Amino acid sequence: MLYFFLSLCLSFVFTLIVRALARCAGIVDVPDQGRKRHQRPMPLLGGLAIFLAFWLVIGYLLIFNPIVGLPILKQKLWWVFIGSLLLVLLGLADDIWNLPVGVRLVVTALAAALTITGGMGLSKMTNPFGGIISVPWLLGGSIVFVWLMGMMYTTKISDGMDGLATGLVGIGAVIIYFLAGSAKFFQPNVSLLALVFAGSCLGFLIFNFHPASIFLGEGGSLFIGFMLGVLAVISGGKLAIGLLVMAVPIFDFGRVIYKRLRRGQSIFQGDREHLYFQLFDRGFSERQIVLGLYILSAVFGASALFLQSGEKVVALVLLFLAMVAITWYGNKKSIQV
Repeated sequence: MLYFFLSLCLSFVFTLIVRALARCAGIVDVPDQGRKRHQRPMPLLGGLAIFLAFWLVIGYLLIFNPIVGLPILKQKLWWVFIGSLLLVLLGLADDIWNLPVGVRLVVTALAAALTITGGMGLSKMTNPFGGIISVPWLLGGSIVFVWLMGMMYTTKISDGMDGLATGLVGIGAVIIYFLAGSAKFFQPNVSLLALVFAGSCLGFLIFNFHPASIFLGEGGSLFIGFMLGVLAVISGGKLAIGLLVMAVPIFDFGRVIYKRLRRGQSIFQGDREHLYFQLFDRGFSERQIVLGLYILSAVFGASALFLQSGEKVVALVLLFLAMVAITWYGNKKSIQV
């Protein structure tokens, strides 16, 4: 737990520094009373604090105190670092200059591809119906690429309410910590990575929870999704954990894209179709929505510790049906109004 508190404290301190620098440099998110309903310009670049806290602790462990088998992952982590650095630099540039969508897509794809090139592939997966499935290199790399891109953009679209994306990712990291540290899997190196990352997220969440005093920014929202996706892969292809924790925003992401395509609207055009916006418009407070989604994600994520592979599929199906029901209810209420 020492390194959890170390990463938490570093993240706390770095957030204070980054917040002051962003304010001085004018790197802020200006409210528009539409999707951006905060009351005053909010400093961005918060993801930089999480990035620095996480990698400083992991770098120290790799160089000066290589414990619990962490050096085994050293080469892979080097490429993960390069990928995450690209995302943070992309976010810094976008927060300052508002880069075109195409540029952001290319850089995020490059970050995912570099990570896979460095050995972050998928050679086997658990069969939901029993046994292990061997995965060819090309197919495994493609699955990981789609997985990382999906996780990055899921956390990006989840970053629409104070503390939502950071809290969900932190919950996912804690679940992976317990699972990787269990006797069944016993991966102390992965468990340590997840614990340090959870501490880095929590140190920032202190300032990011409603009412937030700093936002993640583009790079931060992409980086935390990227790291959660990486943790799920290096813990042995346990993608179901990430799916269970992030199931609500993932299904919401798919639902919103479907509705935008039906309207002939660009999938990159922002709107207030996301579940959290709809709940807010129905009278729920921001804290109620975020805490409710925390609880839902924690319950389904924790179920990964006890459910068998086939049962996890059933849990995902139940979550999907719940999202369909919520969408139907929201549409019905809209028609009545």
